[in-house]
Formats: sequence, structure tokens, C-alpha cells
Amino acid sequence: MSSLRFLDLSGNSFKSSIPGWLYSLNHLEFLSLRGNFLQGRISSAIGNLSSIVSLDLSGNQLEGAVPTSLENLFNLRQLDLSNNKIDQEISEILQSLSRCCSDDLKSLNMATNNLSGHLNDQLGLFKSLSYLSLSQNSISGLIPISIGNLSSLKYFDVSENQLDGNLPQSLAQPMSLEYMNIAYNLLEGTVSELLFSSLTRLRVLRASQNKLKFEANSNWIPPFQCRTIEMGYWLLGPKFPTWLQFQKDLSTLDISSAGISDVVPSWFWNFTSKMVSLNISHNGLEGEIPFLPVHKLVDLRSNRFTGPLPGVLPDVATLFFTNNSFSGSLSHFLCDYKLGKPKLFLLQLETNLLSGEIPDCWLKWRGIHVLNMANNNLTGKIPDSLGSLVFMFLNLRNNKLSGELPLTLQNNRHLFMLDVGENQFGGSIPKWIGESLPNLVILSLRSNSFDGHIPEELCQLSSLQILDLGDNKISGAIPKCFKNLSAMVTKPYDTDAVIDYFVDGEFIRSELLVMKGRVDEYSTTLSLVTTMDLSYNNLIGDIPKELASLEGLQSLNLSGNSLKGKIPDHIGNMRLLESLDFSRNHFHGPIPVSFSNLNFLSHLNLSYNNLTGRIPSSTQLQSFDKFSYIGNHLCGPPVTEDCSTNVETPPNATNEGSHVEESEGWFEKYGIYVSVVIGFVVGFWGVVAPLYFIRSWGLAYYEKVESIRLKLSAFRDRF
Repeated sequence: MSSLRFLDLSGNSFKSSIPGWLYSLNHLEFLSLRGNFLQGRISSAIGNLSSIVSLDLSGNQLEGAVPTSLENLFNLRQLDLSNNKIDQEISEILQSLSRCCSDDLKSLNMATNNLSGHLNDQLGLFKSLSYLSLSQNSISGLIPISIGNLSSLKYFDVSENQLDGNLPQSLAQPMSLEYMNIAYNLLEGTVSELLFSSLTRLRVLRASQNKLKFEANSNWIPPFQCRTIEMGYWLLGPKFPTWLQFQKDLSTLDISSAGISDVVPSWFWNFTSKMVSLNISHNGLEGEIPFLPVHKLVDLRSNRFTGPLPGVLPDVATLFFTNNSFSGSLSHFLCDYKLGKPKLFLLQLETNLLSGEIPDCWLKWRGIHVLNMANNNLTGKIPDSLGSLVFMFLNLRNNKLSGELPLTLQNNRHLFMLDVGENQFGGSIPKWIGESLPNLVILSLRSNSFDGHIPEELCQLSSLQILDLGDNKISGAIPKCFKNLSAMVTKPYDTDAVIDYFVDGEFIRSELLVMKGRVDEYSTTLSLVTTMDLSYNNLIGDIPKELASLEGLQSLNLSGNSLKGKIPDHIGNMRLLESLDFSRNHFHGPIPVSFSNLNFLSHLNLSYNNLTGRIPSSTQLQSFDKFSYIGNHLCGPPVTEDCSTNVETPPNATNEGSHVEESEGWFEKYGIYVSVVIGFVVGFWGVVAPLYFIRSWGLAYYEKVESIRLKLSAFRDRF
């Protein structure tokens, strides 16, 4: 063993510290312990490996600082400590390496650790360095001017740090540079075409999510031919960047949120025929699109495109057309498709001007598992063929759809979200929703004409986190079996029901939730939201005491019904409540003293009931204004100073309310509703790295979504 030169133990699960005997192998030249769940610190005995040329300790759980004995590794050429928990200033590591191998080190990978501090000019000492990755750390300060000394540098990745200031002009000097990733930092200032003047070998430029402005002459011809250009959130406009037409090998383009307000030139759509991923969202782009020859991902969200929906290639998987002015019917897009068997997985058509009936030709689009057609002018019934698809997400909110929900929808056992709110559906709430859709996380039937009782079968939805039945014609009592909605019983972060999913690399994210009488934005935290809205129906009877067992609820709205009786004392046990609305019912008696326990409450409305007595004393209850209590017989702050005099209910208050109440009441009536805006990040075979990952989500989040990705990938493989 003492003469061993090559040792590869990667990909095991030792789950221990680095064994001490390894440090005695002073003839070892190659050592890989990658991906072994190794823990603890790197011993200072690492300096005994005096012959080591390549050292790979990546993909473990090593923590603490890299020992200074690293300076004894005079033969070191490749060092990979990525994907650990090393907590240290980057300058200290560079200092140790500069003492042993500054002239000969070729590859340094410290990505995905807890590194901090600044990059200083000592970086320029490593003149043989061809590979440098420091991504996903907390390194701050400037990119040093000495970066220009790294004449052999081919791969440079400092993404997802806290680097700021201007890009140094010296970044143009490593003429061998092929891959540059500076995305997700705090870089700012103006970048001229001179920065790229010498980068003739550049193939991948990832620079999104900074505050940079690019100024180039209208006749500029880039010296490089890139496969990937990601400049999202740069200021590239207002004119469309004509220099893109010279990038003949481009497969991935992201110029989203780039301040471009222009008609897209006709050459651009022909130019996209080699593209795998196109993101030009969140600009002011205009014009009609005849055809989209992009192969996997198209994101046109939040522009001003008009005309009919453009045709697409059969191998496109993800389409985002949200928030444009596409018009006409869906028939030409869906029914007249003749280019082969489509592989479309996600179709996002929300907030356009689409009209007419939903055509009955969905069977050729069986690959669609995520469909959002909310906020259009679609009419008629949901066709049976649409219900025959196997959905995970289905959002038809805010159209003019009518009839009953088709029975074919009951085959969607993997459905996570069903939102048909703000339409003209009628009839009873189908029992099969509870019987056949066991994985529902979001159910919204808001603002329709559903009648009859709430079926007890809904109580079988153990994963349900958001239930919105508000503004219908539902009658009867609140089911006692709601206590079985177990995802609302526990704290949201204890449940495995989440709204964020990875599906074969595509990131789907719910973003918009209206609650507490106002619009709030939720993105990665929507999986932590639990709400129930039964407002503005014809519900009668008491609030069942069992409802108080839903201690994970954050928002509860029962307003605008004919509920009576006393408010149950146990409501005060729902300590996570942030929004509570019992207004415009017939409740009587006192406000339970247990309401004082609702420390997270930020929205309360008990107005226009028959409540009596003193408002319980607590910092929270006294923080609301008197309109939260108006139309009752209550006393004490904030209604009155004390309870020495009787408080009269304003005349006709119960039926008519006040002008102030009406002015504030639109959102009160429409309560808590969910409008899901599906967003994503897509990556392809290592060519396109994740576009929107944010380091602050943390390693625990990555582990969580990875487990979900595997489940959903298995789901997709079955279909």
C-alpha cells in the first residue's frame, strides 16, 4: 500500500471521516473520494500527500476550513473540494495554494460550499489555471483585475455569489476562455463590445440576473460563436439586439427582462431553428409569430405578441405564452396539427385573448400534464377528451365555461391542482373529486354556481392545502369530517404536500395568491400556505368544533353565509392563523377569550354579526381598527374606550353595511383565491444549466425537490 499511486474510492457511502491511513500514502498521485458522504474536517495530515497530483474530495459533507498544510502539496495540479460545507474565506485557500503550486495548478473547483471573503489580486498568480469554479458560495467584492493574467483560463464560473461592481476590462484578456458564468451576482455598470473583442473561443456565456447594461454599435459583429447566451435582466434594449443574427450555432438564448420594446425582426424566427431553449419573456416585444421552430422550451411570457397561436415543432416540451394578446380559437393550434406526434408536456396560455369553445381534439396531445388556460374568453363545456388527459396541474380559472365538470376528469389520480374558479359551472360539487383525486393539493371552485351540500367525500383529500369554494350557491352545514384534511391539521412544513416540482428538469412554480384582503406574492413558499374559503354561500348551522382541529390553517374565511351560534372556543387553538373572516353571519355571544392566543393574526373581520361583550385583551386583537368589529354589540378597545356604556348596532348595519365596509369589501367578498402562474427552469443534458436557481434556497431544499423529481419522473415515464 505504501507504494500505491492511484486510488479511486468514489461513489460509495462510507459516511465517516476521512480514514487516517490514507494520509500516510505519500506516493499517491491520484486520490478520489468523491460522493461518499464523508464528514468532519480535513486533517492537517493532508500535507503528507506530497506526491499528490489530483485530489478529489467533492460531493461529501466535509466542513470547517481547509488546513494550511495544503501548501506542502507541491505537485498538485487538480483540486476539487466542491459540494461540501467548507466554511472559510477564499483568500485563505488561495494563499495556501500560492505557496505550493501557483505556477502549475490547472484546475480548482470549490463550488457549492460556504466560502466568503473577497477575491484579491493573488488570483492572478495561478497562470496555468485553465478551470476555475467558485459558484454557489458567498464570495463578495469585485472580480479582480488580475483575472487578466490567467492566460490559459478556459472555464470560469463564479455564479451565485455576491460579487459586485463593474466587470473588469481585463476579463477580455484570457483569450482561451470558452465558458464564462457570472450569473446571479450583484454586478452592475455598462459593458461595451470591447470586453468581448478578444474572446474568439467563447462558446457559453451565462450572465443573467445582474444589473448590467450592454452597449454595442448597431453594426457590431461578435468575434465569437456561442452555443449558449444567457443575458436575462441585462439592459439590452430598447431596440432588438441585431448582433444575435451572427450567432449561427446558438442552441440556448435567454434575453428575458432585458428592456427590449421592439417588433421582433422576421430573421429571428428563422434563426431559432437550431435552438433547444428560447426565453425572451418579460420584455415589450411585438408582432405576430408565424411559426416557432424551437425544439424543447419556449418562453414568451409578458410581451405584446398578437395574432393566432403560432405553430410549434412536435418535440417542443414546454410552452409559455402567458400574458400576451394572442387571440382567436384554439382549434387551429390543437386540431389542425399535422407535424407528427407532439411531445408537449406543459402548455401555459394564461392571460391572453383566446376565445370560442375548447375544441374536442385533445387525444393527440396526451403528453400534456400541465395545462393553464386561465384568464381568457373561452366558452362552452369542458370536452370529454380534455378530461381524458392525465394532468398534474389544470387551471381554467376566469373564463366563461359552463355546464358540469366532465366525468372523465376523475381519471386524473395524479392531479395536484384543479382550479376552475370564476366560470359559470353549475350543479352539485362532484363526489368523485374526493373519491378519485387523492393527491389534490389545491382545489378552487370559486365564483361559479355550484349548489347543494359540500360532499363529505372531499374530506378524503388528505393532501389538500388550499380549498376555495367561495362565492357559489352551496347550502347545508360545514362538514364535521373536515377534521380529516390532515394537510391542514399539521404545520405546513411538516407535510409532504408541496406546490414546487421538478419534472425532468423543468421547474414549475406557483406564484400568486390572494389572501388577507390583498394580493400577496408567493413563490417558493407557496408550499407552506394552507387556506380554506367557504365565503359567500348559503351555509347554515354552527361552526363545527371539529374545524378547530385544523391547526395548520393560516387563513379561514366563512364570511357572507347564514352561520349561527357561538364562535367555538377552540378556534383560539388555531395558532397559525394569519387571516380570519367570520363577517356577515349570525354569530352571537362573546368573542372567545382564546382569540388572544392568535399571535400571528394580521387580518381579522368579525363585522356584522350579533356578537356581544368585551373584546378580549391582547396586543393582537387591539391592533385592528374598529371596522373589524363594526355591526356588533361589542365594547372595549378599539371600538370604545371601555364597557361602561352600551354599544348600539348601527341601523340596518347587518343588511347594508357601511360605506367604508363596502369600499373595502371587494376582496373580502372574493376572499382567498389561488391563481397559479406556472414558471420554470429548464436544463438539457449538461448543455443548459439551471437558469433560475438561487443559492439561498439551501441544500435541504435541493434534497427535497430531488426526491420529488424522481417521483414525478417515474410518473411521467408511465405515460
